[in-house]
Amino acid sequence: MKIDAAVCSSARLARDRRFDGRFFTAVKTTGIFCRPICPARPPLERNVTYFATAAEAANAGFRPCLRCRPDSAPGSPAWGLVSTTVQRALKLMRGEREPQSVERLAERLGVSSRYLRRLFAEHLGVSPLAVWQTERALFAFRLLRDTHLPIADIAYESGFNSLRRFNGVFKQIYQRTPSEVRREGHSSRVDVRAATPVRLYLDYRPPLDWQPLLAFLGARALTGVEQVEGEVYSRSFAVDTGDLVRYRGVMRVYNDAERNRLVVEIFGQEGGTGLYLLNQRLRRLFDLDTDIEEIQAILKEDTLLSSQLRENPGLRLPGAWDPFEYALRAILGQQISVAAASTIAGRLVTRYGESFVDDSGTEWFLFPQAEQLAEADFSDLGVTRTRAKTLREFVAATLDGRVNFAEQSLEDWCTQVTSLPGIGDWTAQYIAMRGLSMPDAFPASDLGILQALGSEGEKAKPKEALARAEQWRPWRAYGAILLWQSLKSGEQK
Repeated sequence: MKIDAAVCSSARLARDRRFDGRFFTAVKTTGIFCRPICPARPPLERNVTYFATAAEAANAGFRPCLRCRPDSAPGSPAWGLVSTTVQRALKLMRGEREPQSVERLAERLGVSSRYLRRLFAEHLGVSPLAVWQTERALFAFRLLRDTHLPIADIAYESGFNSLRRFNGVFKQIYQRTPSEVRREGHSSRVDVRAATPVRLYLDYRPPLDWQPLLAFLGARALTGVEQVEGEVYSRSFAVDTGDLVRYRGVMRVYNDAERNRLVVEIFGQEGGTGLYLLNQRLRRLFDLDTDIEEIQAILKEDTLLSSQLRENPGLRLPGAWDPFEYALRAILGQQISVAAASTIAGRLVTRYGESFVDDSGTEWFLFPQAEQLAEADFSDLGVTRTRAKTLREFVAATLDGRVNFAEQSLEDWCTQVTSLPGIGDWTAQYIAMRGLSMPDAFPASDLGILQALGSEGEKAKPKEALARAEQWRPWRAYGAILLWQSLKSGEQK
């Protein structure tokens, strides 16, 4: 991928955090590649070359710096500049613990394996396997340094079912074994079994408006499933690892603003199983890999959004822990207030969800999966018969494949879901926006959006909202968040 060497040079010499994760500096004389914020003495310009991603640098034969730790760099926005097919492939690769063959990946994307390999070579300069191995090795390094999990568990967490394969790939990239990295990072006297909870660190590129993000999530928190207390977000979770076992637990997330990272404490996971999937889901939930500068460059052209951006420079699009969960919540929330929707969703959880008690004695619930709701009637939730029928139809459509949450275009998703009775464009767009984290989703008929865009006490019309939002593409979802933030009173969706 093409990058501007002059810009990279200025950024690394200034150690500008705005460029952290946007590119990596490889030093020819040492064979090491670094983040632009590396505290080491900057090498001479003639001795460096620049790469857009860590995978490219590793594939070129450079090994990660042990001082600045490229494994901790925020996600690269460079991925967003590649073809749609490659973006979809990357999301599919990151959405499962184990690797997929190129043939299987291509089949899921509806293209040939030869064409997919060519796209990766053209847009990323590396093969799908090289991307997978590099990202998983970087994640494994993070677990070796930041947790006390046994190395065999870390291999499994990173997607390797063979310890021998894990050691081989890791040594190829880091030029040292996992055991050597563990000895360098931890005292041998540490009892790994007593080291609880497991902690993950999610680095991000500042700024991040943590308080507005928590306020948004807190107003919609499901009792027993999630909560916001002070500056901490907590929720129950369950992860399917593909071996017919669900691992459940509770997580706590808070912001370490001085180090530009979120700290995640995970309780209840035996061996920490599911950490890679947890990492990916949380990055999407808190929208940590978004390119704020690119979004602001487009949205600030609108005077209303520009004033909101000045107040909230670290804008994020609040995501969802699970697309199916949020789809049901969106259906429940049609034409009612946020508080009422959360209350009804809470009833769904207590009636159909699985409960468990954590180590502190607190009872938590897991949001039910589609399989658990296959025979649910929903009429006991306090919704209309029509709404209960819509919920039943959506669950059935999820189970039989008429509705799927695989990576797809916004148009395809909306066509798919609005074909079901009782689901209109608002619901489809809102699920796409929050549940699927589609940045261009825009529920134009939303009352809050129409109020924010109105004038002299009159609400705007949906057609007017769509016309105005056309200039915000492909970031209309962020425009919607800013419009809701602009409302000084009244309920927001």
